[in-house]
Amino acid sequence: MKITDIIIWILFLISIVIAGWYVFGNLPTFEETLLILIISILFTLSVKVGQMGTKMNSLEKSFSHLAKDFKEHTKNK
Repeated sequence: MKITDIIIWILFLISIVIAGWYVFGNLPTFEETLLILIISILFTLSVKVGQMGTKMNSLEKSFSHLAKDFKEHTKNK
């Protein structure tokens, strides 16, 4: 498990606790509860977008190598 996954789970648990606290204890304001939830969602999305960017770079390199192999194969015929 990566550190980003652990942080995402911690933020998720904190947002659940704060939301429950708001519903049952009415201590934090609605805006604070919403802010924590939004921060959790934005962090999760940024991590996922970063992972997708890394995967896209490796996929681009693979296609580049594949195109090079096809060019060499057509030259040999």
